[in-house]
Amino acid sequence: MLPVLMFPEIDPVLVQVGPLAIRWYALAYISALVIGWRLLRRFVQRAPVVATPLQVDDFLTWATLGVVLGGRLGYVLFYQPDRFLADPRQIFAVWQGGMSFHGGMLGVAIAIVWFCRRQRIPVLGFADRIAIVAPIGLGLGRIANFINGELWGRPAPDWLPWAMVFPTGGPLARHPSQLYQALMEGLLLVWVMLVLARSERVRARFGCLTGVFLIGYAVARGVGEMFRQPDPFLGYLFAGATMGQLLSVPMFLAGLGLVFWSGRRRSHIA
Repeated sequence: MLPVLMFPEIDPVLVQVGPLAIRWYALAYISALVIGWRLLRRFVQRAPVVATPLQVDDFLTWATLGVVLGGRLGYVLFYQPDRFLADPRQIFAVWQGGMSFHGGMLGVAIAIVWFCRRQRIPVLGFADRIAIVAPIGLGLGRIANFINGELWGRPAPDWLPWAMVFPTGGPLARHPSQLYQALMEGLLLVWVMLVLARSERVRARFGCLTGVFLIGYAVARGVGEMFRQPDPFLGYLFAGATMGQLLSVPMFLAGLGLVFWSGRRRSHIA
């Protein structure tokens, strides 16, 4: 048996001044929103132009609300509805953790449609530009999961040199699945999106980049879940799949539909 790595215990609180604490997880959200906002201001101006930088500035608040409210409500509805129905006050206890990417994605999708209709800008064209930068937040979020020592992986084989013992994961050496997901959902997916976004022809196919993002995330999440320990309150579900994998199936199908549709209709009208 190879020696295993011990989890590098990093304080989840980055800075604390009195009762005010800034956590790595919050920093990941803030950094993703700021970096995504700055890049989005550039991408919306590339041909075909879909919005102005000022409209992107206005959308930042909408995006923040969509991520936070959608992510929390998604976790409540998809993962532990019984717990929160028994004590609805816990819904607002976001400091205790519990956010769902799929819920956050739906929240942002609603925000995009609502905002674009009000601003009279193409919904899918604007969504495409957001899809380019979305993996940045996914990658940073997974790194924050690792720092928090949460959402660790399944028991690793004896020969795996980077197997790790997590403080809350018992004595078993496990896959650092948060890092796997950070690489696939974050680094790899953002690279794919940036490469495709260089083509004006692809950018002009409104819905294509959004579809590629949905497909890419669904595949990355499905593979990542094969190494991640399922939530103890859910375990394995239909056909041995996890909740994350099941929720990714409609994303994958929607992505295929958007890519196919965008290839048949090259309209700039949402």
